[in-house]
Amino acid sequence: MYFLKNYTTTLLVVFISLFFSGVIVHADVVTTIKEKISSTSLEIQKIEAEIAEYEKELQVIGGEKKTLQNEISRLNLSAKKLSADISLTESKIYNATLSIDQIEEQIAEKELKINTNKNALTASIRSIQINDGVSTIEAMLSHQSLTDFWSKVDTLETFQISLQEHTEELQKLREALRVNREEELHKKAELAHLRASLQGQKQVIDYNKREKDTILAVTKNEESKYQEYLEDAKQKREEFERELSQLESDLKIAIDPSVLPTSGKGVLSWPLSKIVITQKFGNTAFAQGGAYNGKGHNGVDFGIPTGTPVKTAGSGVVEAFGNTDEIRGCYSYGKWILVKHPTGLSTLYAHLSVISVERGESVAVGDVIGYSGNTGYSTGPHLHFSVYATQGVRVVRLGDIKKITNCGNAYIPVAPFEAYLNPLDYL
Repeated sequence: MYFLKNYTTTLLVVFISLFFSGVIVHADVVTTIKEKISSTSLEIQKIEAEIAEYEKELQVIGGEKKTLQNEISRLNLSAKKLSADISLTESKIYNATLSIDQIEEQIAEKELKINTNKNALTASIRSIQINDGVSTIEAMLSHQSLTDFWSKVDTLETFQISLQEHTEELQKLREALRVNREEELHKKAELAHLRASLQGQKQVIDYNKREKDTILAVTKNEESKYQEYLEDAKQKREEFERELSQLESDLKIAIDPSVLPTSGKGVLSWPLSKIVITQKFGNTAFAQGGAYNGKGHNGVDFGIPTGTPVKTAGSGVVEAFGNTDEIRGCYSYGKWILVKHPTGLSTLYAHLSVISVERGESVAVGDVIGYSGNTGYSTGPHLHFSVYATQGVRVVRLGDIKKITNCGNAYIPVAPFEAYLNPLDYL
């Protein structure tokens, strides 16, 4: 019973000095972090509202006549929107970092509680074991009074009863700790994603500046020169389309329909978070107006501001990517990415400002692979999205298989007409 007296005193000292002081410190830190997260969350909401306004203004400009003044206004507004995108991502990175700090404090607090409970359990079990080796008579004789003896017995019984409570609490703490650690892993993955997004967004800023510098250099800030530039690009694009159409007509690649997935919603996921379709697949009104050499539109166009994250429509492998703008006078897809899926489908993402993947890289559905732009022949910022039967699509250097005006050194995906599938049949 002498051990029990000392044990009680020691336990109280440990519990008060370590447990309470440690928990209070962690609780104070968590409270401070929560306040910072709340403040940053309000800032994020303000930036998101600002971006939404920029997007509305860009949509209005996009619907107006294509003039030099409107184009410069669009580029200036895009620059502001892109800067706001970066501020938003930086704020989200800060909040994600704070969330990780908060979780780590919660983990530390639970580890302290677990260690305290372990110590209490160990001491309780040791006390029981020691006292089990002492007979009741011996215990009674070791005390000066029976009152003192029965008081110590009551105390021991209290510790024995609390043994189960400590065990149950320990189990709960360990489960909560497991959940916290899973949350931490999730937040760290989110943080890595946000940092990658920030890098891509900074590249889009550079692209937007180069686009503006190019327009001003070509036009000398004169409307007439800008219209000449547009007309020249249109004529070269039409000539290229005629030659490409003939090439694809000549391709003889057998397509086995049985290896294709059954069409239906959800076979592929939307490549963007916000969907605004500006041109559908096939014989659209724009195609009927003389575009695409009368063969119809081979994909779906989504109208979106420059710098919008473009996501994979399904898991797969990056088959290839390229940039037809590297070939002077070649007005085609601009920056493009081709992803091959295990379903027998392949998807094309074109007119990008930034490519964020490497050839041969495995991607999961929804992964950001690039950012939208206005590269290639484009009447305004948008994403061109095509779906192929994988059997029929080939990435070729155009000059290796046919004389192609201005685009002989360009690499792009080509396919016979029957290999082009309507994306909306699968989205």
